[in-house]
Amino acid sequence: MNLLGEEITARDDASAATREYLEILETIAARKVQSCISIKPTQLGLGIDRTFFEENLSTVVSKAKSLGNFVWMDMEGSRYTTQTVDSYLELVRKFDNVGLAIQAYLKRSEEDVNRILGLNGKIRLCKGAYNESPEIVFKKKDDINRNYSKLMRLIFERGQGFAIATHDEKLIQEAITLSNVHHADFEFEMLMGIRDKKKLELAQSGYRASEYIPFGKRWWAYSTRRISEHKSNIFLLARSLMSG
Repeated sequence: MNLLGEEITARDDASAATREYLEILETIAARKVQSCISIKPTQLGLGIDRTFFEENLSTVVSKAKSLGNFVWMDMEGSRYTTQTVDSYLELVRKFDNVGLAIQAYLKRSEEDVNRILGLNGKIRLCKGAYNESPEIVFKKKDDINRNYSKLMRLIFERGQGFAIATHDEKLIQEAITLSNVHHADFEFEMLMGIRDKKKLELAQSGYRASEYIPFGKRWWAYSTRRISEHKSNIFLLARSLMSG
């Protein structure tokens, strides 16, 4: 579950988001929902002050730990990548119930993956959805997929408790092949409302398949970014609006 909201610039708003995530974790536990949470660093104050953000993040991860739950950290635009990775690497030394999204279109990601795996961290591998400079990201689909495959092989060889977050059939099949070789502890993750039949197919074949479920009032920036990532997502947005 992901409470929508990023690029928060007011401390009160970041503190409110932190409190809401604590309530979400308590509700998940009370209702015995099979779910974890995913946060965006700027939602908890990374764009305001790193120390403030790390205090909020530690509060959320500590709460999740006490309830037997897990926290994913999303990755945002490139101006936050270094701080996000560094904060995660500090946090994972204290907590084992936190993972970090890594974007395959970033040219620096192989180095980040190796650093994270070196500390037994947990990775959610995704392609990346922000409009970035060709100096720092791969722009062509084939190049992004090639790097995704490269990173995925590294993670299967050395990682545990990771997530393969893609809707791409070729990459899904490649992950299945790798899983037959390495027998790693991992799951597939996809957005709510996309490739629902595939999720069921994977689950029926014995794989874990999770849905990333965004909710809340701050939906516009998230939706427009998803549409720019893939134009067909406009139909998903329209269906969501029509259904309330």
